[in-house]
Amino acid sequence: MQNSHDTQVLIVGAGPTGLTLGIELARRSVPFRLVDGADGPFQGSRGKGTQPRSLEIFHDLGIVNEVLANGRYNMPMRLYDEAGNHRDQTVHAEAEPSPGVPYPVTLLIPQWRVEGALRHKLEELGGRVEYGVRLEALTQDEAGVTATLAGKDGQESCHAAWLVGCDGGKSATRHLIDVPFLGETMEQFRMMVGDVKASGLNRDFWHVWRKEHSFLALAPLPNTDQFQFQASIDQHTTTEPSLELFRQLLQERTGRSDIALSDPSWMSFWRANVRMVEHYRAGRVLLAGDAAHVHTPAGGQGMNTGIQDAFNLGWKLAAVVAGAQEGLIDSYEQERLPVAAGILGLSTRLFNSMVAQGGNMAARRDGSTLQLGIGYRDSAWVEELRAEPGLVRAGDRAPDAPGLVGADGTTRLFDLMRGTHFTVLAFGRKWTDVVFRAKERFGAMLRVVQIDGEQWRDSGGHAAQGYGVTRDTLFVIRPDWHVGFAADETDAQAVLDYLARFAAP
Repeated sequence: MQNSHDTQVLIVGAGPTGLTLGIELARRSVPFRLVDGADGPFQGSRGKGTQPRSLEIFHDLGIVNEVLANGRYNMPMRLYDEAGNHRDQTVHAEAEPSPGVPYPVTLLIPQWRVEGALRHKLEELGGRVEYGVRLEALTQDEAGVTATLAGKDGQESCHAAWLVGCDGGKSATRHLIDVPFLGETMEQFRMMVGDVKASGLNRDFWHVWRKEHSFLALAPLPNTDQFQFQASIDQHTTTEPSLELFRQLLQERTGRSDIALSDPSWMSFWRANVRMVEHYRAGRVLLAGDAAHVHTPAGGQGMNTGIQDAFNLGWKLAAVVAGAQEGLIDSYEQERLPVAAGILGLSTRLFNSMVAQGGNMAARRDGSTLQLGIGYRDSAWVEELRAEPGLVRAGDRAPDAPGLVGADGTTRLFDLMRGTHFTVLAFGRKWTDVVFRAKERFGAMLRVVQIDGEQWRDSGGHAAQGYGVTRDTLFVIRPDWHVGFAADETDAQAVLDYLARFAAP
């Protein structure tokens, strides 16, 4: 063994989940290491749909504009029949931005673009990915985890208070802690998938050719010169992917000779796996993203669910490292495992429907795939104290609200929520003493937004309408942009006691 490195959190895996977790720790000044066994960043588009809830997270992280600039909304599908005729169809129900939901539909963007934006943000915060470093073994006790890492300079021992496995469906972390990965491999449906250049196609459409038992699709990847190639194959096929095979499948499925494929940057043989763990935690080791759950590609849920795992976990880890009660870590599994199970069921139902329709990728999607309705109302870490809760309850996603006018001008609630703090959103003047006491006790942990016509004025009524407020009400919005606490009676002690659950004694 060579040098020993001590850190608070060791993150294994630098995909979207691990990068998001690294950013969450970096902006809270928590020491961490982020390692990945690959030689460098992955350049393929395993995922290409970023959901509105993930875009809201990117708003908080300060990268949403970069992501939006490299993606596209509302790309229609061009569906071809066996005679070569086509019709165009939109996939997502049409939706316009609203005061509470600024990002209403899925953004088409290759995964490597998302990872690039996250990686740039991590570097801006002083973090970095250690590529070419693999997790080979680990032991743990009540004080932490000792991991054996292998890199180009040999083995090393790294001791961390916590280890988080974000290392994908084949997770070494999950294997080392012997957590079963329950589910199935759906052998009846396999695909060849890859990123290629394709001439002879309009880049304003996602092109799909369907026959009775097969399909082929070419989806333009926005702001690149590539298309993502997808083609179903027979379940007994074991041929390795190649450009020649892609060209053969294209000719067979389309009957066209005017489309030329070239320059693949990534190709893969894919089988549908539907699996998840029963527990996200084993002692001081936690699992997140594909290491904890893998989905079918239908509905674009996998990458987004992992990003949101990290967004839920990061602030909690930071709080515990700073001295908050360790039970807060258990809320990660309590809140996220039911979400993953629900999304796994949703993506599987969409996938089975697609297969039953001969690979119909153009089935219209409703709001269930956008992940805006995900919440934690049943969590032990949220408190709803109103006798008659309004439109937004404790545990729900916190809506945006533009048109808030203060001494320094006009802003929106999402911009006031941005950062590492809890947000105390108080409607009415009766909360002045309560919020003063909360701010006095918890300081920088809080940002107070009091909508009372003096500190902030709700000029368009969007905040009151979005939160369903009809009387003076106080909400505490957690750092993961979910409402943690709601009350309409001025019980200062209840507010202070709730916030104390997340602070060091």
